Amino acid sequence: MTVPGAEFVRALAAKDTAGLLAVLSPTVVFRGMTPGRFWEAGTAEATVHEVLYVWFEPADVVAEVLSVETADVADRHRVDYRLVVRNDDGRHLVEQRAYYDLDDEGRIAAVHAVCAGFRPLP
Repeated sequence: MTVPGAEFVRALAAKDTAGLLAVLSPTVVFRGMTPGRFWEAGTAEATVHEVLYVWFEPADVVAEVLSVETADVADRHRVDYRLVVRNDDGRHLVEQRAYYDLDDEGRIAAVHAVCAGFRPLP
């Protein structure tokens, strides 16, 4: 069985739009916090194109998925992940944690995410 949180990370790292849209409910409620901003979206399309693909711009290449950890917090799910991202500014470590709920079809229906930001790597 595929864990939706792990599938989300796989699709995000690959910038797989179809994969992201498949794992997210069309009416997903997304709330995120990055070091400089709060983000919100109310559809899968907006989450992908107005949030995730702004966080990870076209020049940002996920060079490595260092870790993915999933767990449940009572009736809520959690995914933690660490990515090595390469762009014109060099290599960066990106760590994010997301709590999420599923709809009746097993898609991610609500997300509360926090990001440590792009931390420089040597």
